[in-house]
Amino acid sequence: MAHFAELKAMTDPTGFTSDSHQVVQRVVVVANDEVPSDMHVDGETWCINFFKGGIWKQTSYNHNFRKQYAGIGMVYDPVKDKFLNSQPYASWSLDSNDDWQAPITYPTVTEEGDVRYIISWNEEKYNADNTKGWEATKSNDESETPTKYDWNGTAWVSE
Repeated sequence: MAHFAELKAMTDPTGFTSDSHQVVQRVVVVANDEVPSDMHVDGETWCINFFKGGIWKQTSYNHNFRKQYAGIGMVYDPVKDKFLNSQPYASWSLDSNDDWQAPITYPTVTEEGDVRYIISWNEEKYNADNTKGWEATKSNDESETPTKYDWNGTAWVSE
């Protein structure tokens, strides 16, 4: 089976920019006999005719082409000919593999003994102090207001 993503031109769905993006609206499955080969224009043409219009790009369920399998809300980059995840935060940027990376490296300490840190990004904290951004709580903290920890680059420090 072949898979195709329907794209819709939209202003940046994240709201971080006013750029126009081609955003995945849905992904459909098409019988292989309608598609001569991977990324063949006939498959896209078949989708346009069958679904009465739209912009269509084939996506690979096995990630064999166009970086990764398209999902609703992802962005198709026509210059790179890839499906990319939406930018998660305004401060994040694409790396050389076209994956979004935070401006601060992900923490190296993710657990202490049997206790895991539940780690998340806090964009407001980063905007206030660009040396901060990663924050965590401990998996065994069951208090009504769990203690928050900031990553200082080498260790977790309670707020």
